[in-house]
Amino acid sequence: MRLRAGQRIEHFDTIRVTKAGKKINVSLTISPIRDATGKITGYSKIARDITERKRAEEILFRYAAIVESSDEAISSVTLDGVTVTWNAGAERMFGYTESEAVGKHASIIVPPELRDQQKELLQTLRAGGRIEQFETVRVTKTGKRIDVSLSIFPVKDSTGKIVGFAGVARDVTKRKRAEEALLSSEQRYRLLFERNLAGVGMTSLDGQVLDCNDGWARILGCESRDEVIGRNAAEFYFHPPDRQQLLEELLENQAVFSRELQMRQKDGSPVWVLFNAAALNSEHNIPILQSTIIDISDRKRAEEALSGMTRKLIEAQEQERARIARELHDDVSQRLALLAVELDQWDHSSPDSPDLHSHLEHAKGRISDLAHDVQNLSHQLHSSKLEYLGLVVAARSFSKEISEKNDMSVDFREHGVPHSLPKEVSLSLFRILQQALHNAVEHSGAKNIEVRLWEDSNEVHLTVKDSGRGFDLLSAMQGGGLGLTSMRERARLVNGDIAIDSKPMHGTSIHVRVPIDSEVFDQRKAV
Repeated sequence: MRLRAGQRIEHFDTIRVTKAGKKINVSLTISPIRDATGKITGYSKIARDITERKRAEEILFRYAAIVESSDEAISSVTLDGVTVTWNAGAERMFGYTESEAVGKHASIIVPPELRDQQKELLQTLRAGGRIEQFETVRVTKTGKRIDVSLSIFPVKDSTGKIVGFAGVARDVTKRKRAEEALLSSEQRYRLLFERNLAGVGMTSLDGQVLDCNDGWARILGCESRDEVIGRNAAEFYFHPPDRQQLLEELLENQAVFSRELQMRQKDGSPVWVLFNAAALNSEHNIPILQSTIIDISDRKRAEEALSGMTRKLIEAQEQERARIARELHDDVSQRLALLAVELDQWDHSSPDSPDLHSHLEHAKGRISDLAHDVQNLSHQLHSSKLEYLGLVVAARSFSKEISEKNDMSVDFREHGVPHSLPKEVSLSLFRILQQALHNAVEHSGAKNIEVRLWEDSNEVHLTVKDSGRGFDLLSAMQGGGLGLTSMRERARLVNGDIAIDSKPMHGTSIHVRVPIDSEVFDQRKAV
């Protein structure tokens, strides 16, 4: 109809079929043919096969669809770096729309400090080079810096001449942060490994030390870990653990091996350690053992000292029991037996004997002495006065007993000490006083002792002083005696402290201070 109307058809794309039935894409150009009078008498037609062009256009459209749907930023620039194309991925990544980016220089997303780097990249591209996965930093429209991986290649025309560049930018910020976190984690682990006060080491299954920190070397008495690495761990044990049992426990049961072991230092001296081991796979998936050692020599020595102290306390208890048994058997029992014999003899004498009355008076006196001695013995074991009358009365009474029994002066004075002291405080201070006075009687040689008991600032104080021989405190503590240790422990049990000052020929002073809950003093004031 258009041709009959005298119109011309130019480059009309359509489909035609060959004799063999194959469809081909053609571009038609059809023109009317006119006679001398201008009347249309026919048409001339030119058909061009455009199948390859159509295929190329489809590929181009497919590529364009891929570019537009890609999450990666894809763009192209001229030789001078001016942006020509800008896909949706670039819009999302950098924040610039296509209209904002096209026609602008590509440097709008380059940080100022990397402009020289950008120039070097363009020089490489102009020389025909390619940029493959180059990691750098770019800046978004809002100023946010992101890590990107760039792949850029030259664009050439049909003659092979470079006319521009096309590039793909991938956002690798998350990956970089993960890498930095991993690196930081590895650095922290290495820092923990190297600076750990505990010894940390890695050994192969046959016992060779693959790596260790300075802590491991220090515990073994070595100056550096170089003296340890490469040697077999068994060299450092006095009694190595059963390696086969250790391996089975670690590899099969995935358990953590923990045991106290005695190791051998470089100079051959022993050191006790808490040994912990666990199995793990190396980077080559080969099982290795990671272990830590903690020096517990001080704790073991303390345990030994405590064990020794316990043994001494038990021995002291047995000695005290033996002493009480001797006093009861050799003194009290013998005196009672003798008194019984005398009473039996008097029983056979005449009732009218003039000596009977004196004998009875003598017997009464001896029974009174026995009762007094038994009371003193009982008082040493447990003071009823302390329990019922309080610390002040018990301390004064005991000081008087010591004074009378040993023909010496014990000057006892007290001030402000409440009667309602906690039982454990009263007992501790009383036992310390007993021990201090016994020590003074047995060792000082002094004839005058001062005892002071007072309260000050919610604290109870006790001092025992003499001007006797004195002693060397350090030697006494190292001598293994229980007296001074017992006093220290009793003070410690009630959160108190004790100060002992003594020098040979300069007397001895013992000062105990025990804090008391303020409620105790408030109750006293209320009363």
